[in-house]
Amino acid sequence: MKNNERFLKSICNLKKLYQQDGYLFIASEQMIELLQDMGIGIEEINQLKEMSDNLPSDPTLEFRETLEFRESRNGRFFHNNLSKVIYRTEFQPFVLSVDEDFIRHDSGKIRYFVGLEERLTRNLAFQGMLKVKNHIISNIYTLPRKNLDYSSVNWVTTVFHLGTITQEDLLGEPALEGVHSDGVDHTMTIILGHHNMTENSAITNIHSNLEKSGICFEEAKNENLVNSIQHKKFLDSLLIKDNEFKHSLSPVFQMNLKEWATRDMLIFFTRKPCLEKHISFPYDSIKPHPDYPVDFELE
Repeated sequence: MKNNERFLKSICNLKKLYQQDGYLFIASEQMIELLQDMGIGIEEINQLKEMSDNLPSDPTLEFRETLEFRESRNGRFFHNNLSKVIYRTEFQPFVLSVDEDFIRHDSGKIRYFVGLEERLTRNLAFQGMLKVKNHIISNIYTLPRKNLDYSSVNWVTTVFHLGTITQEDLLGEPALEGVHSDGVDHTMTIILGHHNMTENSAITNIHSNLEKSGICFEEAKNENLVNSIQHKKFLDSLLIKDNEFKHSLSPVFQMNLKEWATRDMLIFFTRKPCLEKHISFPYDSIKPHPDYPVDFELE
């Protein structure tokens, strides 16, 4: 049942914690409560558990002989905070550069991902989590990045729907790039499910900006480690001020070596619109998607 008063009180408390610490863990129970307070039914929320069965191979891994350890889809959303609406934009390529503390074999390379499925983008719980993020990050100070338009009240979110797989001869790495940042203002990671995963799998390590980018998480210095957090339960979520911290992830390990280990996530990369000198400026269209449009009001 919708509970606007409790929703706004919860958002206010979360905003205070996020501003204070620069990162925020929202446990499964609280995220589900937030969604239900927005009037979203538990059946709609639980549908998200079943949406990772049709993910194609990740184009990031084309340099490898096997592509099986990660699967992905991608889409973009424009948060028009003047009109109070979020809508899906037309397809755009994706790029991250070394300038954004993203050091990997494909830094600066233009990448093309298969689009998000409509069963996800039209799901009210998915839309609700974009709204929750918009509420939390609005009017929150974060260290500005170069060549983003901080005069704008609007946001651009790139959504990744990712699956990581570990099998007998293939180790699934959620973040092949090691210690990094995502080139945005606010990164949000949400777990949809996992199977046969050990207790030490896919731990997110939050590092201070003193840590060297591009190194393996095991090489990071303890004095630069701010916190370690693991997504365990459905919709456990982590929000990070991306220009104030770096992060890394441990691999996905199998509990039963005879079965695949899997981990399914949603990633929301949110930033201000690009200025002309930004590497992503040519790919920062805010035109609505012509074939699979979706829009929803910010409440």
